[in-house]
Amino acid sequence: MDLLTPLDTFCRLILRAKELEAQVPTANEVQDADDVDDYDDDGDQALSVLDDDLNDGVEEEVQALLDDLADDQLAETLALAWVGAGTYDAGEWDEAFAEASELDAEQRLGELMDMPLLGGHLEAGLAAFDYNCDGVGQTD
Repeated sequence: MDLLTPLDTFCRLILRAKELEAQVPTANEVQDADDVDDYDDDGDQALSVLDDDLNDGVEEEVQALLDDLADDQLAETLALAWVGAGTYDAGEWDEAFAEASELDAEQRLGELMDMPLLGGHLEAGLAAFDYNCDGVGQTD
């Protein structure tokens, strides 16, 4: 399979998506307060020190990278993520790409932005077709 999207674009997306996944959740994102003692002795939220302004910046960068893709590239990205997640295997590429192509751009973007471990899934999807990011973007 030949990529429609430049490999360096995928590699940049993988890097940023992994950065987003690695971010510590802010106090407002903690889902279950019973799991965490999130208040200090004064009743103030102690987790507020974990707030990270980079959360929004990295998420916006991932969104911008996806927004810059053409329709067929966005479908390719979603199909690769599905292959990497195990929804399809590499031998079912045509079906994965066809299903991703049937969605409109907003649905594709939503699915990608909501996908847990997007970076890892894209990386695994690329690997299923013998692509990787080793040495991509490096200047020697």
